[in-house]
Amino acid sequence: MIVKNVKVYTEEKKFKEGSIYIEGGRFVSPSAHLEKGNVCGEQMEAEKAVIDGEGCYAIPGLIDLHFHGCMGADFCDGTEEALKIITEYEASVGVTAIAPATMTLPVKELEDILSVAAVYAGKQAVDKEEPGEKMERKKASDAEKLRADLVGINMEGPFISRAKKGAQDAANIIPCDSKICERFLEASQGLVKFIGIAPEESEGAVEFIQSVKDKVHVSLAHTNADYDTANEAFQAGADHAVHLYNAMSSFTHRTPGVIGAVVDNEHVWAELICDGVHVHPAAVRATFKMLGEDRIVLISDSMRATGMPDGTYTLGGLDVNVQGNRATLVSDGALAGSVTNLMDCMRTVVKDMGVPLETAVACVTINPARCLEIEADYGSIAEGKTADLVLLDEELNIRTVVKRGQIL
Repeated sequence: MIVKNVKVYTEEKKFKEGSIYIEGGRFVSPSAHLEKGNVCGEQMEAEKAVIDGEGCYAIPGLIDLHFHGCMGADFCDGTEEALKIITEYEASVGVTAIAPATMTLPVKELEDILSVAAVYAGKQAVDKEEPGEKMERKKASDAEKLRADLVGINMEGPFISRAKKGAQDAANIIPCDSKICERFLEASQGLVKFIGIAPEESEGAVEFIQSVKDKVHVSLAHTNADYDTANEAFQAGADHAVHLYNAMSSFTHRTPGVIGAVVDNEHVWAELICDGVHVHPAAVRATFKMLGEDRIVLISDSMRATGMPDGTYTLGGLDVNVQGNRATLVSDGALAGSVTNLMDCMRTVVKDMGVPLETAVACVTINPARCLEIEADYGSIAEGKTADLVLLDEELNIRTVVKRGQIL
């Protein structure tokens, strides 16, 4: 496949006019494309396709490493059917790789959810074989190829703070525990990439971080930690902050809290919800100035109501009222995730918040890929990487989504 006449987003985070070559579900060089061989029939015809991008922006497929669901389905439903609904919708809006988030639920229930996800990811892995090796199964596998890849899991609970629980169920909150963490990693077969904690809630938080940091990324999530406690956690090896500003201690000039500690620890990645509801545009711009574009990952934090009409839905077993782009708990009015997909968040941060497009694209592609440690396969349009591609017009509307070399 050749995608021509496009503005290609390069690994230098710039747009350059040119063409993109795809072969065997991977980006290739022009010379390698000319040397193509060993592909038969239908696959050969697909790879001969030429798309005229008509001057569109060509960006890598987006990666959402923190969201809960969409189209009436939630990751914590714990079913393959829910995962199919979620991954199909995400691909349709240009989000081609995902690491959905868990809620604060009983430990055994979380293990079951993680086990289902591991099985699903295993099935997807089978469908990532080179097309030439599986032509006889092609029709059966096509549907899987056109869904977002499940590349990780972001555990937002249960090791969080009651004071900053947000839309999490306080009844299931427990102190951080390395043995329980091991159970989660085992159940997910290593798919869990982040484990969130509130370090102020456990005297053994530093020891917990040191014991698991080489197996999973430790994030500060739903935490009321002060600056010193958060800084100690980051110095011990925690390297991630869940949805900055939301469900955490405030940032002020005398009590900088978690946010101040994130700024001072340059190895820490920060998630940012840019749906126009969770963080004020001025705060978004200030965050980019404080942290720089290389440490920020835009997330959607979307729930099952995303893509659905207004109404009442559930999140982590709690009732949520959705009106427009705002989701709040029925019980106390607290914000309960978002109803905005990541592509729309990217548009919002560019069109309404003044962040340059080149910067915003990095924060939804290569940054999350690096954060998840999957940049060898995802996150940029580069030779050898998975051919996930989105074409956007001048208004940033989706023109075409290409998933693993196939047009969605």
